[in-house]
Amino acid sequence: MNPKELKSFLDFKSQQYESIEFIIHDPIQIPHQFSNKKDIEIAAFLSATIAWGNRVSILKSAQRIMELMDDAPYDFILNHQEHNFKNFNGFVHRTFNDQDLKYFVRALQNIYKNHGGLERLFSLSKINLQERIHQFKKTFFELDHPSRTQKHISDPLKGSAAKRINMFLRWMVRSNRKGVDFGIWKSISTSELSIPLDVHTGSVARKLLLLKRKQNDAKALLELDTKIRKLDPIDPVKYDFALFGLGAFERF
Repeated sequence: MNPKELKSFLDFKSQQYESIEFIIHDPIQIPHQFSNKKDIEIAAFLSATIAWGNRVSILKSAQRIMELMDDAPYDFILNHQEHNFKNFNGFVHRTFNDQDLKYFVRALQNIYKNHGGLERLFSLSKINLQERIHQFKKTFFELDHPSRTQKHISDPLKGSAAKRINMFLRWMVRSNRKGVDFGIWKSISTSELSIPLDVHTGSVARKLLLLKRKQNDAKALLELDTKIRKLDPIDPVKYDFALFGLGAFERF
């Protein structure tokens, strides 16, 4: 395909897969249960954090987290007491366990009480968004925490593609006109977003010659971002729907 044909093909596939039907199979359905902005972003952040592995398992675990927070995530984050953590005991999703979840709740309370909330942390400076993810991780772990828990938030400056954080940011920033993403964070531009690079998006991107690097890491993300920004500099991450859909559903 020449560049014009490639853009036309990916535009078509993006429109095809950015639909309500997409939510049925995606962790984004968890925050769609809520209407309050802070409930949405907390549910989205926690759901994205555990979004690896089998999709059925992800959805089950994310729903369980909401239940543990009495289906009122913002209220629970703000007002929980130590005794509320008793029900967390035994929670596990792959390598994310009850100790990790307890720290995430404490860290989110610190962020909302002392740092102005999640959106403010990601919007504080004008540095590259991937660098802001690095700064966010430093703030997130400023409380005493189990060392093992740090692995659950990736750091682009240490070579990670930070797939789950970039997915969370897509959910928060992109327009909700198709009923999929939320568009509730107005302080970040869609042009700043990066593709949530995973096995499916990486494989399809390579077949379409959008990506040469073999590893799905920060360098690969930069390479892919550079290419897709040429196709659509305003909303480049809409192509996540095309690349993921082609890989996961069409075995492209």
